[in-house]
Amino acid sequence: MVGYDPGSERHLLSTAEVATAGSLSGLVTRALISPLDVIKIRFQLQIERLTGNGIHGKYSGIVQAARLILKEEGLSGFWKGHVPAQLLSISYGAVQFVSFEVLTEVFHTSTSLDTRAPVVHFLCGGLAACSATLTVQPLDTLRTRFAAQGEPKVYKTLRHAIVTMSKTEGFLTFYQGLCPTLLAVFPYAGLQFASYNLLQRVWKAASPPGPNKIDNLKNLLCGSGAGVISKTLTYPLDLIKKRLQVGGFEQARAAFGEVRTYHGLRDCVYRIHLEEGLKGFFKGLSPSLLKAAVSTGLTFFSYEMFCSVLWNLKKTREVRKVDK
Repeated sequence: MVGYDPGSERHLLSTAEVATAGSLSGLVTRALISPLDVIKIRFQLQIERLTGNGIHGKYSGIVQAARLILKEEGLSGFWKGHVPAQLLSISYGAVQFVSFEVLTEVFHTSTSLDTRAPVVHFLCGGLAACSATLTVQPLDTLRTRFAAQGEPKVYKTLRHAIVTMSKTEGFLTFYQGLCPTLLAVFPYAGLQFASYNLLQRVWKAASPPGPNKIDNLKNLLCGSGAGVISKTLTYPLDLIKKRLQVGGFEQARAAFGEVRTYHGLRDCVYRIHLEEGLKGFFKGLSPSLLKAAVSTGLTFFSYEMFCSVLWNLKKTREVRKVDK
């Protein structure tokens, strides 16, 4: 199970090994879920209605959006912004899981709380995610800009985007949307880790006694469930973050329909509610839930798997040293 556990040998993994497992987990997950992420971002940034009566925007459903992106931008359109997204995922995974393991160990050594309790995982997961977010926020902004732009492209390469944004908008533009990001990421990640912990306990309680031969399936399904729970409860803040991150980027959004410039978090919330109603805060929820189920499931599954692989390699090296 994820987190410090004095009863498990896996807590003997070094910080570098935990960071490696977290980075590999982020790399694998990002490569597989990028198409869903691009569709989700397109929905989140669309001002017009997705469905129902009235003026519809360019995208109206997952299948329709996928077909349109494929037709207009080709297969590579589903991996727009993939380089900064991969850098984001690799860095985020390393910082988040290292922070989480360290924080749960601190709780174990300095408090009387049970480090396996969901409430501890909620607090440690939220704090770990905030640490990771502060580290990688510029990469998240770059990823959003690349995924949001249509054709012709405003930014041709990652270097071109960094130089252009720095010159025209200043350094702080890389931290646009930071406040709603931190507001969203603490409960989102906290709920992820707490839900994963709780679902693992439920699975264990419902399983027959004896060795469990389907741990990988358990990790994948519990991770998927945790992703759906956490994303549903915190989705509006994720949408607000995306809207703020593309501020000053309106020219690249013209081909997709109406554009808006928001003056801060309060103005963004007010105008979305005024112009798009409560449903506006949940645009793109369907692909987002699908993405959350797949990405969170893969994240926990691959992290646990890579930790096990690294631990087995470590034990093998130690045995060989003893034999020599």
